[in-house]
Amino acid sequence: MLALKSSLFFLLLSLLSLLTLQCLTAASAACHVDDELGLLAFKSAITHDPSGMLQNWKSGTDCCKWPGITCLSGNRVTSLSLTGQPGKQNSFLSGTISPSLVKVQNLDGIYLQNLRNITGPFPALLFGMPKLLFVYIENNQLSGPLRRDIGNLTQLNALSFEGNRFSGPIPSSISQLTGLTQLKLGGNLLTGTVPAGISRLKDLTFLSLERNGLSGSIPDFFSSFSNLRILRLSHNKFSGKIPNSISSLSPKLAYLEVGHNSLVGQIPDFLGNFTALDTLDLSWNQFSGTVPKTFAKLTKIFNLDLSHNFLVDPFPEMSVKGIESLDLSYNHFHLGTIPKWVTSSEIIYSLKLAKCGLKFKLDDWKPSETYFYDYIDLSENEITGSPTQLLNKTDYLVGFWASGNQLRFDFSKLRIVKTLKYLDVSRSMVFGKVPEGITGLEKLNVSHNHLCGRLPPSKFPASAFQGNDCLCGSPLSACKRSK
Repeated sequence: MLALKSSLFFLLLSLLSLLTLQCLTAASAACHVDDELGLLAFKSAITHDPSGMLQNWKSGTDCCKWPGITCLSGNRVTSLSLTGQPGKQNSFLSGTISPSLVKVQNLDGIYLQNLRNITGPFPALLFGMPKLLFVYIENNQLSGPLRRDIGNLTQLNALSFEGNRFSGPIPSSISQLTGLTQLKLGGNLLTGTVPAGISRLKDLTFLSLERNGLSGSIPDFFSSFSNLRILRLSHNKFSGKIPNSISSLSPKLAYLEVGHNSLVGQIPDFLGNFTALDTLDLSWNQFSGTVPKTFAKLTKIFNLDLSHNFLVDPFPEMSVKGIESLDLSYNHFHLGTIPKWVTSSEIIYSLKLAKCGLKFKLDDWKPSETYFYDYIDLSENEITGSPTQLLNKTDYLVGFWASGNQLRFDFSKLRIVKTLKYLDVSRSMVFGKVPEGITGLEKLNVSHNHLCGRLPPSKFPASAFQGNDCLCGSPLSACKRSK
């Protein structure tokens, strides 16, 4: 009996010890009071949270367990990460970034991405966070100038304000951020020239200044960047030639994007040495002359866009193993047929060869794979035959443009897949009736063909159907009643 009582006593003692330990552990695991106060202040500055992103941020609960919060240093918050989902309408936050977030002193990462409606000026609280290494405040509505003293954030490894509304020049003090591996300022309203001091950021792997209003020449300072893998300068107002120092990036650069500027001259031969290149975008510039023969060495490139320039024949023989997207449209090429290295690609999803001097029968074109095709643009060529066989084998096609050719086929026999949104076969020799399947399209142009019959109900304007033989019904004139 005594032994039984002794056993029970020790069992109760063990349970009490375990409970005490759990209470102490729970107390020690609860986040620091300053962190809780700072995060609750952040929440209080958010005026609209339709998806309930912050609904579990409640006073008196362990903020280390709140959604978007990470604690890797005992009970101190080290990361704030809130991300909206672009495809969901209610996945956003409205409001400002509370200055009281500075209370969260152990933060090494702030990730406020795709929240869409976060407004206010450059967040000054960043200067009061000595442990901060990573700042990604992307796709929001922050505005005003970038702080002149931005160069004081010398501890940063990555800085991204991509997709906001910052305006004015890029401050010259940014040259002091020599620890950066990523600098992303694309998608703002920045103007002026690129500071030469950016050449001091020798550890950069990612530099994005695209979709701004930057002007002047592209700086000739790229020999500084031995590790650069992504360079995005598209959609600006840059002029002049591609600088020679870009040639030093050839061993590692995977993305070179300078489209939609006002660059001139010939495409440099050295671009053919970029054997690691995944994407090359030189579109919408004023490049002239021929495409370098050295492009034959770009065997691993997936995305090539040379469209809307003044490039001329001959186009070099290429041996790309698997092109994904190609756009050579609106130059002065006379390709005749679609190149074999394009036809043989089993992963291609976008082919755009508008006004490329193509002259062949479409029925004779036998691509190795049609399953992945999303976009095909063969406009303004001399292509004959029918696209029916091709399009009837594509299950996920989004857009097909073939205006200004000599295509002859029965429109009613064309299979219009559910994914198809854009269809233009205007100014050709298409005949037959307009099928009801057009109602699911977003844009349609079948004007100036030989179509006949009553139009199915649709949202398209009369211009989409004008110039045919005998179409009738809304939005054209009413059909005549048969006697």
